[in-house]
Amino acid sequence: MTLPRFYQIVDDARWLERFVPLGLELVQLRIKDRPRAELRAQIRAAREICGTACQLIVNDYWDLALEEGCDFIHLGQEDLDSADLAAIQGLRLGVSTHDGAELSRGLAVNPAYIALGPVFPTILKQMKWAPQGAARVTEWKAQIAPLPLVAIGGLTVERAPAIWAAGADTICVVTDVLLNPAPEDRLRQWLDLARAAG
Repeated sequence: MTLPRFYQIVDDARWLERFVPLGLELVQLRIKDRPRAELRAQIRAAREICGTACQLIVNDYWDLALEEGCDFIHLGQEDLDSADLAAIQGLRLGVSTHDGAELSRGLAVNPAYIALGPVFPTILKQMKWAPQGAARVTEWKAQIAPLPLVAIGGLTVERAPAIWAAGADTICVVTDVLLNPAPEDRLRQWLDLARAAG
């Protein structure tokens, strides 16, 4: 499968009301530690806002994603431990990886893409892995081709061209847009850059 060159993660469906009209094509809804009823409402709202214009990926909550008719999920390594892999066979699946063992495990579940991170230092969460760097992006892509490689962690508009050149098919960001003083303007920069990158 082919992914857009840019991929945004949001922590609330309300962001999508602002972002989807700008031309965002791929988004992950990643929400932590909320009651299931609220999670379901968020997934339902995100799916409705995305419609056919933007592909929604649901992080972690594969069971709710299934129940709400979503067709794309993303799982971290810990989530793979508890996911019913048989139940999600019909869904497209993205998997987070950080080292060789995780890559092998991720490839074994027939993913739609592999994510590698953090490429650069990130403020989003405490990581036990050192930044991977551009060389690891190239190495990972060589191992998984033709599967799409998503690079995440500490990425900015300024760093993006080198990471695409290193082999990433798609660049994923969270804080570079969400914490920007003008999120829509920053997202437009990313979308323009991604279009230019082909």
